[in-house]
Amino acid sequence: MFKNVLVGVDGRLGGRDAIALAGRLAEQGATVTLAHVYTGTFTFMAAVDPGVAEEDRREALQMLEGERERAGIEASLAAVQALTPGQGLHELAEEREADLLVLGTSHRGVFGRTVLGNDTRAAINGAPCAIAVAPAGYAEQGGPFATIGVGYDGSTESVAALEAARALAAPTGAKIRALEIVSYPTYIFTGIVPPVGEGIEELVEHADKSMKALPGVEGHAEYGLSGQDLAEFSKEVDLLIVGSRNYGPARRLIVGSTAGFLQSHARSPLLVLPRGTSHATPKVAFGETASAAAGDA
Repeated sequence: MFKNVLVGVDGRLGGRDAIALAGRLAEQGATVTLAHVYTGTFTFMAAVDPGVAEEDRREALQMLEGERERAGIEASLAAVQALTPGQGLHELAEEREADLLVLGTSHRGVFGRTVLGNDTRAAINGAPCAIAVAPAGYAEQGGPFATIGVGYDGSTESVAALEAARALAAPTGAKIRALEIVSYPTYIFTGIVPPVGEGIEELVEHADKSMKALPGVEGHAEYGLSGQDLAEFSKEVDLLIVGSRNYGPARRLIVGSTAGFLQSHARSPLLVLPRGTSHATPKVAFGETASAAAGDA
């Protein structure tokens, strides 16, 4: 699906999870870059000994070579010097015009749950491209995507996510499931009485009817809280895609409350698409298929 993929690698398990997920999202023949950010001349020791930065770079490239060999993939390598991993990955994504940045997570906490470390969290918000986050243990447990989950509400962002899900499902005929979470309109909490026929049951019924009318999709609507219910939904799918906002003339990923919650609670891999994303039907990378889910963030 993605043609130019950047993968954050740190020599630990989270980076290997990210490499595995990238292999399932990248289009066949895509450019894949394994990247590691080192502080280099920004450290005190480097200021004392200029050779420290070059040594850091050599060690970073050696580590990346080892991870590439371990994964058995074709990929270019990039050792980037920056103040923080987030800054370095953002700048590299811009420089190489990446359309996807893939990150791993911490292996602390419940197995399979996404536990974001500070570096991962910092690399997400404001990224110039789509972001995919691999849950802990994905390299060992992740397999071909058979079911695609979509968080959907009819917004432009969720429509793009559903389009991406269809593109990813096409090569293998993977199932697409779409879920809309219906909540009370915000004006309810101001004391304004809703118009007749706009009770929560009617809203859910109307949304469910619309979801079931989506072609080629197993659609469903229910009452609840978007973040929590989509996180539960992620247990039933192989990849969850949500849409997110953008700002300014240059498209950047701005993570809203729903996507932000899912980054720390989704049990499946998570793909967050910037607003305006549009994809044609892709080939699937490394002989695998991918599943997707969309939603408003």
